[in-house]
Amino acid sequence: MNKKYSIVIHGGAGTLVKGLMTPEKEEQYKAALNEALEKGYTVLENNGSAMEAVETAVKHLEDSPLFNAGKGSVFTNDGTHEMDAAIMDGKTLDAGAVSLITGIKNPISLARDIMEKTDHVFLAGEGAMRFAKSVGYTIESPEYFYDEHRFQQWQNIKDSDTFQLDHSMKKEGKFGTVGAVACDKNGNIAAATSTGGMTNKRWGRVGDSPMVGAGTYANNKTCAVSCTGSGEFFIRGVVAYDVSCLMEYKGMNLEAAASEVINKRVLSIGGDGGLIAVDAKGNIAMPFNTEGMYRAFKTSDGKREISIYKD
Repeated sequence: MNKKYSIVIHGGAGTLVKGLMTPEKEEQYKAALNEALEKGYTVLENNGSAMEAVETAVKHLEDSPLFNAGKGSVFTNDGTHEMDAAIMDGKTLDAGAVSLITGIKNPISLARDIMEKTDHVFLAGEGAMRFAKSVGYTIESPEYFYDEHRFQQWQNIKDSDTFQLDHSMKKEGKFGTVGAVACDKNGNIAAATSTGGMTNKRWGRVGDSPMVGAGTYANNKTCAVSCTGSGEFFIRGVVAYDVSCLMEYKGMNLEAAASEVINKRVLSIGGDGGLIAVDAKGNIAMPFNTEGMYRAFKTSDGKREISIYKD
């Protein structure tokens, strides 16, 4: 019997209030999630690896201006785009991460190249850009990343000291971070996360997304996790690894561990957001403690769902 395989994706969590978003907009988001989900799932169906599947799905979300990653990333205080991403292989614990890069169409692919083509895990800023050029990346012009809605978001607060996490906006807005986790036919799992960070961020701020153990983590023994939410709190709570720990040391199942971390631990330190997770048996979890989280999953036993709000 073939092992169960599955993929879960997210496009950010936060103040997604029913009725705030136009039906057209909602359809656009669901269509983008659906396409990324199907592309990732097809990889698994054709005996591809979990690594391949999560990279494929995340690249698709990066290419959509609807999400704050790749094309359509938010503006920093300096009016630029600074992107972060990480990917991790649950079979080997190999990981690649990149931060504070600009002009790279698909940061998640660069993260994977760091993992596969260097002896390092994490490259940032100018050095990461030099590496990207050395392995043949094209540097896109700022126009490629420009999005009118993002620009307006920034204009509203750019002369202030305020920064904005997408998901704390009370008005209809494009949400944050994107991510994917998958379990392939061989029972290997992987996680990938990519983000444009927070609007008006300063001083080279880095969130949880590219940090292994905070926003992204994968280990075949436990689970693969991709987080979205208030990054500072997810870093302090080492959230992605925390889910893995509860499974490894407390013997909790995926659902219980993920729920404990999002609905208790993160909240108790003042953070909000959500995560997606999968284990090596293909089980999935998608807890969030905000009003909504763009999310979708598909499993080989015929289950499938695309949702935005709490049920």
